[in-house]
Amino acid sequence: MTDIVDELKWRGLFALSTDEDALRKTLADGPVTFYCGFDPTAASLHVGHLVQVLTVRRLQLAGHRPLALVGGATGQIGDPRPTAERTLNDPETVANWVGRLRAQIEPFLSFEGENAAVMVNNLDWTAGLSAIEFLRDIGKHFRVNKMLTKESVARRLESEQGISYTEFSYQLLQGMDFLELYRRYGCTLQQGGSDQWGNLTAGIDLIHRLEPAASVHALGTPLMVKADGTKFGKSESGAVWLDAEMTTPYAFYQFWLNVDDRDVSTYNRILSFKSRAELEELEQLTEERPQARAAQRSLAEELTTLVHGAEQCAAVVAASKALFGQGDLAGLDERTLGAALSELPHVQVDALVPVVDLLAETGLVPSKSAARRAVKEGGAYVNNVKVAGEDAVPAAEDLLHGRWLVLRRGKKNLAAVEVRS
Repeated sequence: MTDIVDELKWRGLFALSTDEDALRKTLADGPVTFYCGFDPTAASLHVGHLVQVLTVRRLQLAGHRPLALVGGATGQIGDPRPTAERTLNDPETVANWVGRLRAQIEPFLSFEGENAAVMVNNLDWTAGLSAIEFLRDIGKHFRVNKMLTKESVARRLESEQGISYTEFSYQLLQGMDFLELYRRYGCTLQQGGSDQWGNLTAGIDLIHRLEPAASVHALGTPLMVKADGTKFGKSESGAVWLDAEMTTPYAFYQFWLNVDDRDVSTYNRILSFKSRAELEELEQLTEERPQARAAQRSLAEELTTLVHGAEQCAAVVAASKALFGQGDLAGLDERTLGAALSELPHVQVDALVPVVDLLAETGLVPSKSAARRAVKEGGAYVNNVKVAGEDAVPAAEDLLHGRWLVLRRGKKNLAAVEVRS
């Protein structure tokens, strides 16, 4: 690997640092113990978190030692959002989410060797801390006038709702995390999103006050946004989660497969572990033959394999191909097929009816007369089999797993029918 700072810059992963030259030297002299924090404010990480998770992995592969912090304490408070106060979750819920997030992060890291990763929880050093101790030992070293300038705080102060003392205090807790990890593990670098810059530098300021000889750094990665200005990590149905029960592997794969051509090269550089040469080749393909979607397919397969495993990736690739007539629909397992069909326009019926009725009901055609024309012209399919006549009615044995039919009009227009009985 080239110099890791150069690598991060080339990939678009280097937005801010406290002192770039000093950080570059520290990483070159390495190995460096660094940390990145994840708050359990939901039952799963979403694809936006992948930027941080995979940057942690990238730094470990470069020889540095990661501390992956899942915040059992900070997760009970919540980092101030720009718009409104968070709803506080009970400690039992947060503790459950801590375990779930740890299980999602751990497969990306190595826990063996000289730079073995360590999972940490900030509840370990806050649970027994009294309010008096916290205010005397930590709060004493923060200045309110400086805290008010933090972007997340400033934006909330300008809102009608304002900000509670609880969320205002969040940066003290994150600052204390860096101090504790410096003292316990020799951690000298904190990595996080650029929107966390105020919290990252709060920890550096605290360490400098209490450990004047310490040399510590912060690295901020850029926030990812879509070319159309909408928030990265959202699909039409909401957030794209890493948990397979919250976002199916098929939907996860499709999210990346449908990335805008304007975004795919950026996403590949930030999230892929392919070499520069491989990514530059994909970028050229996107420019020359965008309709092939080679870069999207590469990204979708790589990230689905990383998050859900090679077997699941193979299953969703097979499903994606089969839906468009390039594979055997009957050979797909029920769960994968069901997940794939849930992403399509679909209707439920109580009994099998003529195909022209189903084409119209699913919205693949605007009317039954249009459905008849589609059949007559040879452009209507049931389970990838061309419909032979306008009066055709699917048979019970046509039902996939005894439940579903896949309708297609032309090459790309799909819909699903579920027979309840």
